[in-house]
Amino acid sequence: MSRFTSRRAGTRTAEPDLRSEQAVRAAYTAHGPELYRFALRQLRDEGAAQDVVQEVFLRAWRSADRFDPEVASLRVWLFAIARHVVVDQIRRAVSRPSSTFGLVADQPHGPPARGFDEQVMNAWLIEEALSRISAEHRAALVETYFRGRPCAEVAVEQGVPTGTLRSRVFYGLKSLRVIMEEMGVEP
Repeated sequence: MSRFTSRRAGTRTAEPDLRSEQAVRAAYTAHGPELYRFALRQLRDEGAAQDVVQEVFLRAWRSADRFDPEVASLRVWLFAIARHVVVDQIRRAVSRPSSTFGLVADQPHGPPARGFDEQVMNAWLIEEALSRISAEHRAALVETYFRGRPCAEVAVEQGVPTGTLRSRVFYGLKSLRVIMEEMGVEP
């Protein structure tokens, strides 16, 4: 088996097969700094953020056989793992607030953030899902649903009747829901 597998025949860049050390190193080089920044924003502790990144790649390597490039890109998959690891770290911190992340009772910054950057994670997931629907549905959704433009205006711009554009938005949203469910995103 080759070190890389393709997402869809010729439409995506090759994704590394994380069963080899070389592929894990390449994935770390490509995504490690971004994962670190994500964890640091959530935990506000450099050591804990480094631990998160290490744990993400350890879990990715251990479960490499469960990575399916047809469902999500490597980046999306790694960030989903990171999200779970950050939640685990936060839960540990909440149960032991004075001993985790170097916090003491009189520290002015308070406990670490209890949430995580849902908007960034959602944007990546939506971007990935949008890349999997037809160009017509994607254009209709982006212009009307995400940019908030009136259907009539977008329909004229795209040279289709308003009803057709509304159908594209409806079926585009329906397709997006299915794709996001396949990606493991819960509503």
